[in-house]
Amino acid sequence: MTHAPNSPEARDVAHHLHGYTNAIRHEEIGPLVIERGDGIYVHDIHGKRYIEAMAGLWSVGVGFSEPRLVAAATRQMERLPYYHTFGHKAQGPVIDLAEKLISLAPVPMSKVFFTNSGSEANDTVMKLLRYRANAMGEPQRKKFISRVKGYHGVTLASASLTGLVNNHRSFDLPIEGVFHTTAPHYWREGRPGESEEAFATRCAEDLEALILREGPETIAAMFAEPVMGAGGVIVPPATYWEKVQPVLAKYGILLVADEVICGFGRTGNLWGSQTYGMKPNVLVCSKQLSSSYLPISALMIDESVYRPIAEESGRIGTLGHGFTAGGHPVAAAVALENLAIIEERGLVANAARVGAHLQSRLRALESHPLVGEVRGVALIAAVELVTDKAAKTALDPAGKLGALVAGIMQEKGVISRAMGDAIAFCPPLIITEAQVDELVDLFRASLDEAAASVGL
Repeated sequence: MTHAPNSPEARDVAHHLHGYTNAIRHEEIGPLVIERGDGIYVHDIHGKRYIEAMAGLWSVGVGFSEPRLVAAATRQMERLPYYHTFGHKAQGPVIDLAEKLISLAPVPMSKVFFTNSGSEANDTVMKLLRYRANAMGEPQRKKFISRVKGYHGVTLASASLTGLVNNHRSFDLPIEGVFHTTAPHYWREGRPGESEEAFATRCAEDLEALILREGPETIAAMFAEPVMGAGGVIVPPATYWEKVQPVLAKYGILLVADEVICGFGRTGNLWGSQTYGMKPNVLVCSKQLSSSYLPISALMIDESVYRPIAEESGRIGTLGHGFTAGGHPVAAAVALENLAIIEERGLVANAARVGAHLQSRLRALESHPLVGEVRGVALIAAVELVTDKAAKTALDPAGKLGALVAGIMQEKGVISRAMGDAIAFCPPLIITEAQVDELVDLFRASLDEAAASVGL
């Protein structure tokens, strides 16, 4: 595709390296340049409007161009545009936000540590748990478990937790001491004749076998998303957490709930941990914390995690970790206002109510020749695309069909995301039933066009 010289598209190709993008392909086609947003919609520089079916990157809960968040940022910029939290320093918004998060936690938590992204937060958890292990006289307890298809970030450490092959290839990852257990995807991983509950039992048994193989005394924690997001919107099978958590408890292994996508209403409860009965020792959140209007993330730790860390910092004289912008006052002020909007407008309840409509409309597509599985909960879902329902296979190479459908959707005015051959849906929490209908109708039309193009 040829773009006019000095156009935004041409300048982007000339100067900008994009994440999660094929750089060579980008040189050929250039970017979709978004200029503004309102509600669940965004508009490109040519005036075309799109439903943002992914809420940006799973994150713009209150929608685009919310004036209260703009005002909150402006007020704080005028009062105190920046300050840090090192060396016993603090400011009002970060204190208020820490207090608010502790009050909202799904299980009792002791302290909040602020970072700038989910990746930084999970990386920080790994560092703090290594620090804690040394503090407790357990220097061997430095290994971590996550799951195949899990997503926990892109730093060297957090990308190692991530269980997706393209986050490891050519990066020489994962690093030593990170292990992956079975993906809890019943449709894909279940054996013939195996019930959902039996599959959950097998997942727990696989986890225990991994723990015993590596040595229970060497494992610090398991990281897990309530619903696995970027790995394909994988919903845990029935009884999964009822069976996995006792295994962790049996061997004194901590549970880290990665709520970066699920937190603040996405699953129809404030936390995905509440939806699935998880009792984490550490909880990581970001994205919908500020609706991604500004970068901010946080990790909450319970007293069993905090106290050894605190005592070790007392012995050493400091906790030698932190970020220049961690707990940034403007980001914290925006997050506080964002949480207030979620509460005042009943957006968690809206996610449950409208999400049920989204799930129903998508499941009505299960008979479509390209649909292999529909999965999700409340306002997060995925549709797995196939060309052979019995074999559960799509076009070769893997991901080709997903890219085809996502491209057609964008042409029709819907921005989604193909995760391999699964199409994701994660719209802003403010979406209405009528807007869900608009979204699903366009998706159905895209499926029909794709089916015709591949001869189905």
